[in-house]
Formats: sequence, structure tokens, C-alpha cells
Amino acid sequence: MYSGIITSRHNALIKHARAVRDGRESQDQIFIEGLRLSEEALRSRLVIQDVLYTEKFQHEERGARLLYELKAEGSRLSLLSEEVLAFVSDTRTPQGIVLLASRPHEGRDALLAGSAARSSKPVEAGQSTGAGLPLIVIIHGINNPANAGAILRTAEAAGAQGAISTVGTTDLFSPKALRGAMGSSFRLRLWTGADFAEVLSWCRQRGIRTIGSSLAATHDHTETDWKIPVALVVGSEAAGLTESEISMLDEAIRIPMRPPVESLNAAVASGIILYEAARQRRMGAG
Repeated sequence: MYSGIITSRHNALIKHARAVRDGRESQDQIFIEGLRLSEEALRSRLVIQDVLYTEKFQHEERGARLLYELKAEGSRLSLLSEEVLAFVSDTRTPQGIVLLASRPHEGRDALLAGSAARSSKPVEAGQSTGAGLPLIVIIHGINNPANAGAILRTAEAAGAQGAISTVGTTDLFSPKALRGAMGSSFRLRLWTGADFAEVLSWCRQRGIRTIGSSLAATHDHTETDWKIPVALVVGSEAAGLTESEISMLDEAIRIPMRPPVESLNAAVASGIILYEAARQRRMGAG
């Protein structure tokens, strides 16, 4: 079923794959690496143009099945030597497969209506998918792609319907962010590269309350009402949200911490707050 092998780093496809990996060209494509993430991409019905794999990968049961399914979907399969795959890889221990896929549709329309890969039913303003009220995460100024990916994964696990990233935030579809999200990037509705003030206005017009954490807040995250349409705003790892940004939100909260600790990792803090929202919504639904 597979023939030929690429053994040169100077091959045009190899150069292109490296450029997509590093974000140097083809903003319409994303670089997906690893068995599980590739399976998630296929299940999420992403449009996958190229599949780069090794001989060892094709002889593994899950690997062979995945390659068969990818070929059936019309993807181009290219066999690489172990050395060339390692050259293309973004990880220290390559798993033997890399995909080049079309970047999922993003933007405010995607956040409202989703895409074919994520939902077959449009979502009206003020509605959520499935049970419960809208819960959105706004990622503002996060620079670490692994943190951004972890926030997306936690958001999906806690029941959020979508996420927004603002201008200057790390690319949610970079290889490291995709690995951190472990497939959540393919399923959540996303609006990326948005203007912060525009996002807040968009939420306000739809009755979605914006909430962020602040050391100066007067009440804890457990004391606010999460059983309403809400957008959790997550600030940068180093400084969080500025006083000016906090003043633009509807509400500021704090996570109680024992001294001398004053702050938490952005992904950890997001998880604590999102699961409080999930707890309240679950209790309210009961």
C-alpha cells in the first residue's frame, strides 16, 4: 500500500513541514504530531493533506489502522526514514507520525456556530451546546503554549463550550499548544487573535458576564454565581490582568491562598475556577 521512502532533509515536503512546524509559512496549515493527537484529528474530521510516517510506525497495530483510515480519507501518505522524521519532529522522542492539516475555522462566527468538524448544529447567541448555560474562557496574553493548551483541555473537561484568545497570545494551534490540549483544540469553538476590548463588548452584547481573578478582589471564586452565562478571563503568566483590564470586567474574584503564596500557574488557577463553575452548574441542574 505504501511505496518509496524520503531519506533527504532537503526534500521539498520536508522543508515545507518544518516551515509549518515553526510557523514560518502556510498559516492555513497546522502541524500535528503523535499517534493519539493524530487519531483525535481524524476523529474531529480535520482536513488532513499530508501524513509523514516511518516504517516502524506502519507495522504497529494502531499505526497501521490509522494510516489505512487516513488514506481512505484522501490524505497523501509519505514514508520517511527515522532520521528524517526526527528532523521534522517537534519532540525529543518522535512517535513516528506527523500530519499537516488545514487550520480549523476560527473567529466569532466559529464561536457562535461552530464548524462542520465540531458541530452539525448552529448555536444561537446566548445558547450553549448540550445542557447548561454558556461558559467561555478568554485567554489574554498567555505566552506559554503548553499553558494555553492545558487551559483549553481543562476548559473542555469542565464543560466550557468555547475559548477566545486575544492579540499577542500564543498560537493555540502551535505544536506545543496542540500537545498540551490533547485534542481539545479540535473540539472547542475558538476565536483567535481577537481584540480584548472587542471581546468584552461582544460578551456584553450577549449577556455574558466577564470575570477575572485579582489579588485585590474582595470575594472568593466560590462566592460568585457561575450559574449564568459567563466568560472567565485568564491573564498572562507573569503579571495576570492589569488594574485597567480588571476595571473593564464585570467582576473580579480571588482564589484563597495561604501565605506566602500569592499566585498560581495560569492553567492551575483556571482549573480551580472552572471546576467551581462546573460544580455550581451541576448542583443547580440537580
